[in-house]
Order: sequence, then structure tokens, then C-alpha cells
Amino acid sequence: MAAPPSTQQILRTGLWTNNQMLVALLGLCPLLATTTSAINGLGMGLATTAVLVCSNGTVSLIRHLVRPEIRIPVFVLVIASFVTLVELFMQAFFYDLYRVLGLFIALIVVNCIIIGRAEAFASKNRLDRALLDGLAVGLGATLVLTTLGGLRELVGQGTLFHQADLLLGHWAQILSLKLGPGFQGALIAILPPGAFIGLGLLIALKNLVDEQTKRWRSNPGAARTPPPPSRHP
Repeated sequence: MAAPPSTQQILRTGLWTNNQMLVALLGLCPLLATTTSAINGLGMGLATTAVLVCSNGTVSLIRHLVRPEIRIPVFVLVIASFVTLVELFMQAFFYDLYRVLGLFIALIVVNCIIIGRAEAFASKNRLDRALLDGLAVGLGATLVLTTLGGLRELVGQGTLFHQADLLLGHWAQILSLKLGPGFQGALIAILPPGAFIGLGLLIALKNLVDEQTKRWRSNPGAARTPPPPSRHP
């Protein structure tokens, strides 16, 4: 029997190695539709993380009580319950942001990342590992959503963290950055093609970092070894 994953492995896998939005390309609907700004991406990512952590924990607790034949419907009901709670919470405390993300908050129920982690990990591991996996995968998704949203917002509108107060309160207005009134944004960045282009760039960047890391680990002394002196006069 394989040893259970360590804390470091769970965190590394969820945040980077097997980031579901960059590796498995799951959850593309909210990723492409809500990332017109960094705050929209951050809000969607935090909502997804909350549902992931709560659903993973619940599935882990009931994993010995649910018959295998009905596990998927039960998992969906668990996820739908927490999505409803998150949706009501956002309506109560972040209504302006909810008006922007409302439709896609409800669609978290059918997000393949959440049902996939419930089936592949939470239903097979104890509570602490399931909670950590949900947190790692959720933060990995949040990182991608916020980064893509910030990239599209900056290129398309010349702003970054505009309307941050919708999520973080009035104090967050100081986080808003603007390139200047003369900046002419690229409209394509905030349109659907811009989402695909931005996602492609992020995937390419991850692959490049992974390849460079793999080369360094296979030959860690290569970067530190000076080249041999030239024999030519």
C-alpha cells in the first residue's frame, strides 16, 4: 500500500505541480469568464477555495458511511450545500461583487475541480489531509484566477486592483493602480480571446519554469561550474 502524501507534497501538488487550472485545464468556465479584473478573479478564487475546503472536509468525514454506488450524487449534494452558503454569504456581505460573479458562483456546483478532489482525494484520506488538499488546490486556483485577471485588467484597461473595495473594504482603494490617463488599453485583453491568450501565456510560463527546474535538478552543478579557459592565444 502506497504511503499517504506528506504535507509538503500536498501543498506543492495543489499550488504548482498539479495546479488543476494549468495542468488539467479544469474549471475553464469561471477562469475565462470572470477574470476581467484581478478583484473578480480573487473573489471567485476565494469562493472556490471555501467550497473546496468545506466539501473536502465533509466528504472525508462521511467517506465510510456512503455506499460506493451513490457516492457521486452525495458528493454533489454536499458541494451544492456549501455553494449555497457561500452564495448567501456573498449576497449579505459583498453584494456588489456578487452582482458581478453571481451566476458563476452558482456554477461552482458543477466545477470539475471540486468534484474531482472529492472523489480522487477526500474520499480516500483522513480529515486533516483532505482539508489541506482543499486549501492547496483552492489557493492554486485563486493564484491563477487573480494573476490572469490582473494581467487582462492591466493590458486592457490600464488599471490593477480597480474596485478592490468591493471585496476588501474601503481601505483597499489605496491598492488600486493606474497607468495614466494617456494609456490606450488593448480591448482584446478583456474580451474572450484575451482570456485564451492570457491562459496560454501562463501555461507556457509554468512549463518553462518546470523545464528549467528539471534541468537544474538533473545537473545542479552545471550553473555554478565555470567554462573551461580558451586555448586560443
